Amino acid sequence: MEIKELNEKIHLESSFVDCLINEMKKVIVGQHTMIERLLIGMLADGHVLLEGVPGLAKTLAVKSLANSIKEKFSRIQFTPDLLPADLIGTMVYSQKSEEFRVSKGPVFANFLLADEINRAPAKVQSALLEAMQERQVTIGDQTYTLDEPFLVLATENPLEQEGTYPLPEAQIDRFMLKIIINYPDRNEEKEIMRQNISGNFPVTKPVISPDDIIKARKVVRNVYIDEKIENYITDIVFSSRQPADYKLKDLEPLISYGGSPRASIYLALTSKALAFIKRRGYVIPEDVRAVCHDVLRHRIGLTYEAEAENITTENIISEILNSVEVP
Repeated sequence: MEIKELNEKIHLESSFVDCLINEMKKVIVGQHTMIERLLIGMLADGHVLLEGVPGLAKTLAVKSLANSIKEKFSRIQFTPDLLPADLIGTMVYSQKSEEFRVSKGPVFANFLLADEINRAPAKVQSALLEAMQERQVTIGDQTYTLDEPFLVLATENPLEQEGTYPLPEAQIDRFMLKIIINYPDRNEEKEIMRQNISGNFPVTKPVISPDDIIKARKVVRNVYIDEKIENYITDIVFSSRQPADYKLKDLEPLISYGGSPRASIYLALTSKALAFIKRRGYVIPEDVRAVCHDVLRHRIGLTYEAEAENITTENIISEILNSVEVP
């Protein structure tokens, strides 16, 4: 397909994006980056981890997105005493029929909000892992395929570490994006305050259907990505693994492990989704740079030396982006 033709097709297919953003902005004040990243995760078919202190509208944003799409939404509050059956469901004996029947859990939804995911023990996290990766759930001896689209949107509180179970690397790598949510500015804070004390709290209404999302995902895959951009993505990921090869020898003692191959895949997919949101049929280097921190921040391991010097993955990613040659 020619770029001009692809541009026209994407301009037509992405028309719902503005409607969706405007609908969410009725409820969410500010937080434009968070809204955009949630849409990227949805369009690129990837799970999203939201990190921020309580009260920054993480849960509200996810609920508003689900309400805007006529999707089945489930929310589960993760706690240390949660069992896998509380999440995926279990076999229940029916006295009437004298046989076991399946009682499905909250994971059987299009949007699953996993609130404070790091509060659940390893058994529950591993049960969620199958749903996230395989898009299926096993109860007893039966395996059930989850409805499409299926998206896990998880939240975690970075302040409180007591009674939490840090997500293992294998699970955190399943999340396409990790979004850090910051405080609103003064004007946004005043608007939030007015909205909440007025009593007339706005509600989102459905503007698109799940079929529109599935259709849009196919179009996102067709967004053109040049080989030079592919090389740029590969250079970014490889410089997190072998910094000395990219004139970043200073980073070598600070990185314990670099981005996995999923980092390259997700950088390409999220760049395509961002180009789609911007109503463009091709990826530019700015798309890659825009999503790079969100894709890589949870995929780079820090050494004790880096932690001792208060160096974060944000610092390392910024250093990589400043050093790797832009095509």
